[in-house]
Amino acid sequence: MIRPKPNRKLPAEFDAGLYKERNKIERFFGRLKASFRRIATRYEKTSRNFLSMIKLASVRLWIEFYESVA
Repeated sequence: MIRPKPNRKLPAEFDAGLYKERNKIERFFGRLKASFRRIATRYEKTSRNFLSMIKLASVRLWIEFYESVA
């Protein structure tokens, strides 16, 4: 769900809630790629190992976020 251009003649439907959630996910993956070069360059050759690295990095980012809020 991407916001339509304001000058469009027939504006497409826009769901602000869905747009907000999509933005959170995009920022999360951007942070993963910026913080963990191993994920951005895909050092892991098997999908199982790659998914494991994404999970580990996600937990690390969550802990950093949780500790900064608490």
